[in-house]
Amino acid sequence: MNAPLPFVDGVGPSYKRLPLTGPWATMYDYLVEAFPRVAADVLRARLVRGDIVDENGLALGPEAPFRGGVCLWYYRELEAEALVPFEARILYRDEHILVADKPHFLPVAPAGKFLRETLLVRLRQETGLNELVPLHRIDRETAGLVLFSLNPESRGLFGPLFAERKIEKTYEALTRPGNGREIPEIYRSRMAAGEPFFRMQEIPGEPNTETRLDILERGEGHWHYRLKPTTGKKHQLRVHLAALGTPILNDRFYPELQDDAEDDYSAPLQLLAKSLRFRCPVSGRELEFQSRMRLGLSD
Repeated sequence: MNAPLPFVDGVGPSYKRLPLTGPWATMYDYLVEAFPRVAADVLRARLVRGDIVDENGLALGPEAPFRGGVCLWYYRELEAEALVPFEARILYRDEHILVADKPHFLPVAPAGKFLRETLLVRLRQETGLNELVPLHRIDRETAGLVLFSLNPESRGLFGPLFAERKIEKTYEALTRPGNGREIPEIYRSRMAAGEPFFRMQEIPGEPNTETRLDILERGEGHWHYRLKPTTGKKHQLRVHLAALGTPILNDRFYPELQDDAEDDYSAPLQLLAKSLRFRCPVSGRELEFQSRMRLGLSD
């Protein structure tokens, strides 16, 4: 879908497809109902300024009649966005891909309360490449490697690598010491969405997740793991290690959900996307990348 609005400082426009029918007399009436978290006077002001357009780039005023099926384009606006005080590094770039080393606390892509303070927008600003698209994602709380496509013509060759398990991913984690339970070399379970919506849980049934585990160090205060997930479910490593009785240090979601609070930059989740290894579908060369980030504990 071709956007009628340009990128602005690394931020691309968002869009929303309107329902075919509805009770709304005007576009303004629809927007007030569709975006309840945005004040009605703010929506009206944006329409007056011409900030919301249709697929042809035509600005919609506050009295514009509702038109079912139209695609509205606009820029997301956040009243206040907290600065993430850590920097990402570009480790590799060619004409097809870019590999970035992401710090803890920085989301990969815009969502929720994060827009400009994301890896994707920062990289677009740094490189001027608005065609950048992440080929996979890691949690905001996790540090380490993220692979991007920067060439739309070859994107279809790289995109399936993750789904087809043609990329070997290695993570490292620092966890609580074990509680006496035997740690298997391979752990499998069935995972599904839990409560609240952003957590995952294990349920009975045929396993749909698998992680290979290697304990590098069994210290008195923590254990050091190397982890190789062969599947890629949301929060998979965090759930698996918590289930084994060795939850990742500073994990605010597992095994128990902690009270919502501001980010504690002195206590990042001790999980690192350490390496990516795959055969380039364009050149046929074997590629391997290593994160320069490090796990560590404060005194």
